[in-house]
Amino acid sequence: MKAIRKKTVRRHMAVRVHVSRKTVKKSVRRTSIRKRIRSQTDIELSWRKQAYLAGRQDALAQAKGKRVYGKKSVNPFWVKWLQSQSQLTGVSNYAAASNGYSAGYYEAVGRQAPNWILLPTQAKVGAIVTVRNAEGTIGKVLEELNRMPLHEIIVIVYGSTDRTLERIRGKSDALIIHYPERIGPHVGRAIGAKLSKSDILLFLEGEEVIRAQHVIPFLQEIERGAHIALNNRTPYLPPFAEWDALTVMKQFLNISFNRPDLQANSLSDVPHALSRHALNHVDYNELMVPPKALIHAILAGLHITSQASIPTMGWQKEPGPEKLQQGIGDHVEALECAMRERGERIDFPDLIRKREIIKEE
Repeated sequence: MKAIRKKTVRRHMAVRVHVSRKTVKKSVRRTSIRKRIRSQTDIELSWRKQAYLAGRQDALAQAKGKRVYGKKSVNPFWVKWLQSQSQLTGVSNYAAASNGYSAGYYEAVGRQAPNWILLPTQAKVGAIVTVRNAEGTIGKVLEELNRMPLHEIIVIVYGSTDRTLERIRGKSDALIIHYPERIGPHVGRAIGAKLSKSDILLFLEGEEVIRAQHVIPFLQEIERGAHIALNNRTPYLPPFAEWDALTVMKQFLNISFNRPDLQANSLSDVPHALSRHALNHVDYNELMVPPKALIHAILAGLHITSQASIPTMGWQKEPGPEKLQQGIGDHVEALECAMRERGERIDFPDLIRKREIIKEE
């Protein structure tokens, strides 16, 4: 009996030790997370303070009668300061600095600080929003866009049967293009691009709300010299064996045109940004078939990046049969177009086979 009791006690002690180790590990993990959060918050506060002082200084440096107050007028002062801050990286740090600069600038002139996100460029930036049946989200999408000093907002409403159009009219001074029939988002983007007069075009959808600061990395990529900034979906993809056929086609297309670095990223996914230089090389009609536009951009030698990354709801579900068929068909059309322009093998010469031998026999 004593032996049995001893064994039981030992088992209980082993369980307690095991549980206590798990508890310690969890506690250490929580402490580590808290430290990282605290550290990040400290960094954000530091950038906010630095930017606050810069904004205040810039406001006070202007003569009283010549001070500017609008988003578009303040943005050049912000960009000038931003260009001297090479260490300012990360979306949260950028947002903290932008808020701090606005607060410092407006408090210096005795006005309430606005909740703006200033842009990292002095180029004219336009937003192209395609939307269908999104009365619940389109208002918030426009609110976020209105936080930035954009040159223009163009909204293409197509095939909506709810109050989407009404919501847009009540929330923004955007240029609204309305099509009662379903024309598809890609056609809508092509129309918006053709109408736009901006230097940089940012493409979004009205069905998904994206905070203003989260689109800044796309604009930064263009400002650094990229002609096209794609949304990098690679970090959010499942293992290759679980990819749907359309994702496989996207990666196949990029590898086929010697751009494996683009992985499964595509102009089909929003948000993404294009420079005016890109639009001078890619026809507006090609934007209606995103893979075709991307192939022409690659063949034209445009600088294409996929550094910016925002997870979207569209990535969380597999494409339905209609979208899948259309997407695969778009890629087939793009390949056929490239072969027509560059030959059957495009840029891949056949150096091994001596095909003429069979003709001689």
